[in-house]
Amino acid sequence: MSLLTIQNLHATVEDAGKAILHGLNLEVPAGQVHAIMGPNGAGKSTLGYTLAGREGYTVTGGDILLDGESILEAEADERARKGLFLAFQYPVELPGVNTAAFLRTAVNAHRAERGESELSALEFLKLARTEMKNLSMSEDFLTRSVNTGFSGGEKKRFEILQMALLQPKVAVLDETDSGLDIDALKIVAEGVNRLRAQNRAFLVITHYQRLLEYIKPDVVHILSAGKIVKSGGPELALQLEAEGYENLLNGAAA
Repeated sequence: MSLLTIQNLHATVEDAGKAILHGLNLEVPAGQVHAIMGPNGAGKSTLGYTLAGREGYTVTGGDILLDGESILEAEADERARKGLFLAFQYPVELPGVNTAAFLRTAVNAHRAERGESELSALEFLKLARTEMKNLSMSEDFLTRSVNTGFSGGEKKRFEILQMALLQPKVAVLDETDSGLDIDALKIVAEGVNRLRAQNRAFLVITHYQRLLEYIKPDVVHILSAGKIVKSGGPELALQLEAEGYENLLNGAAA
């Protein structure tokens, strides 16, 4: 069964004042990693924000199903509690919001949605420290404000830490490799790979094939002008790296 199903999705972006997604169709089955690649302006980030329910991104047609249930009418926080996670390309800073409190509140909100008991402060700290160790994160992260003063690599590790703690059904990674050096990229990729499971699906949005050297996708999709124009196996990313978007998209059109 597909954990994420996108049916003939049309969406507009308020700031752009125009339609960006034009009839996008996609299915991501449980246990699989699908990659979305495409040139600038193709609609990659718009897809991620539309899935997450961000304000200013309006669906004008089609549907989004999470584990078989439409989430179009659900607000962003409700979509998250239902099991949809979005790792941002540019995570926002929240000055004055303590990281530990932020994470524990989010984790317990998700546990409540699943009918599970809340974690105590000590239970949460034990869980958080275990996951932080896996990501080579020092414990002083928990005393800082969310993303405030974090380097690019620290912000991305924090995104993966959130994902590890929240255990989503579907994780959407919006250009998680952006701005990462090779060491940080490997750590982030290892964090993602640890979370691969038969009851979880990933949608990895990226410009470049280099991330896919570490997070091996089951399927690669090429997005252009707001719709998927070509799909294939991991070799499609290698073809794209060799030929470039223009040649590949011209071939798809032909």
